[in-house]
Amino acid sequence: MGKRLYVGGIPYQTSEDSLKEAFSKAGAVESVSIITDKFSGRSKGFGFVEMSTDEEAKAAIEMFHEKDFEGRTLTVNEARPMTERRPQ
Repeated sequence: MGKRLYVGGIPYQTSEDSLKEAFSKAGAVESVSIITDKFSGRSKGFGFVEMSTDEEAKAAIEMFHEKDFEGRTLTVNEARPMTERRPQ
């Protein structure tokens, strides 16, 4: 299992700091990145959390997958490797 987690369903007003604070309950958080629209700068409602160990990543999935977070239900699972995208 990888330590990098995909987190979907993030409330649009959530900050990276508040997401890090929540996930730190499952273990040490290496990094948090909420994906934003490149034109408006607004959150797209998903992001990535990197945990320190595989065990902590598994604990975070068990703790947050399909659970309510600030009024929305999160989807948390192992992040897939990034794939090549066509230029737009």
